[in-house]
Amino acid sequence: MMNYKKLAAIPLSVSLLFPMGAIANAADHSGHETTSMAVSNPATDLRATLDSILSEHAYLAIITMQKGIDGSKDFDAAAAQLGENTDELSAAIGSVYGDEAGMQFKEIWSSHIGFFVDYVKATAANDEEGRKAAVKSLDGYRVQNAEFLSKATENRLKASDLEEGLKMHVDQLIWAFDNYNAGEYEKTYEGITESMMHMFEPGKGISWAITDQLPEKFDNQSVDTPAADLREQLNNQFSTHAALAVLAMQKGIDGAKDFDVSAAELNGNTEDLTKSIESVYGAEGAKQFNEIWSSHIGYFVDYVKATAANDEEGRKAAMVNLDDYRAKQAAMLESATEGRLKAVDLEEGLKVHVDQLLAAFNKYNDGDYDGAYDDIHEAYSHMFGVGTMMAGAIVDQYPDKFAGSMPADMPKTGLGGMSQESNDSTVMWILTSLILAMAAGAVVIRKTRSDNN
Repeated sequence: MMNYKKLAAIPLSVSLLFPMGAIANAADHSGHETTSMAVSNPATDLRATLDSILSEHAYLAIITMQKGIDGSKDFDAAAAQLGENTDELSAAIGSVYGDEAGMQFKEIWSSHIGFFVDYVKATAANDEEGRKAAVKSLDGYRVQNAEFLSKATENRLKASDLEEGLKMHVDQLIWAFDNYNAGEYEKTYEGITESMMHMFEPGKGISWAITDQLPEKFDNQSVDTPAADLREQLNNQFSTHAALAVLAMQKGIDGAKDFDVSAAELNGNTEDLTKSIESVYGAEGAKQFNEIWSSHIGYFVDYVKATAANDEEGRKAAMVNLDDYRAKQAAMLESATEGRLKAVDLEEGLKVHVDQLLAAFNKYNDGDYDGAYDDIHEAYSHMFGVGTMMAGAIVDQYPDKFAGSMPADMPKTGLGGMSQESNDSTVMWILTSLILAMAAGAVVIRKTRSDNN
């Protein structure tokens, strides 16, 4: 169980992704990074910490509710991981506001998890009154937690706004669960993705309030910058990929009715990104990107199929293909970032990602559910390191696009989500970087194939 003694520290082991030399290359390549362009500093690291814990909470809550209604053997392990997530979040709050406040927050936060469990139990028993009682309890929780956070932040976060944001969170989880129980799997997986994405908003809002309250503890830095928004976007994209990949692999080996939809949701993000790339780079470039990015998802599916068939040779073949993917991806990104990210370091980091997903799947298949959920947590957290490194390279490469004054007021976006203008700008630059990666990578791959012929 992780104990956050210092919330301002980088919360996720970025060294799992790259050695420290690679981090320096990504963040300080040309020495022109300014305060507003810093991808990683005490304030933005706080934001990323809260983003990670809160978004993983949403994912684990929905999965635990699914496992509960299904009577799955891994329900207890999923619930335990959700409990550890609560411990992390409570420790984070306690590191800022003191141990007593951390314990008070934990009691309040834990209650709403219990109310979700009540809702699942009532659903299983066809107890409509019990369901209504659980929803009413969740309404009471929203008021209590909103009051706590408003008071803790000295009214920087307004109770009325917090209640509204918490209502969205509660509604999203219940909606995803109700649709899962009704067999409406497409809506279920839309709900999973949206609920995870939503939790990045309170991550930004709460971190803004804390850094505004205690500026000296965070080097007087701001959480609300274009560079920090880029980091958030990439963190969200990569962590969601890991979460959905693990879930699709579980559903595949179980032969679950929702496997096809879980796989479709995993691929959906790839397809949406491909369409966006096509709009600025053309059909040929989009096809190349889709082929490269989609390949490693397909290899994970191959691994699951081979496992189900007790085909050891098939499993080994899938792993060889994943190794090949790592080399291609690493070459692309090194070229795209003009050496800011090194291929050798990228391959090492991608190996961590692949190994984590395979380990989580293998342990799940073997019935080691506690181990599986430990690995799922590590895989999810690891992807925040990926987002940080990619954002650092992109910001260093295009400094003019991320320079600007830091806002003095709280972001006018509810609980801290990006404004539409900022969001559109960030997405465009993510796409630009991917397009460059694709173009450079295509040259590297063609050259490699030519050399081998």
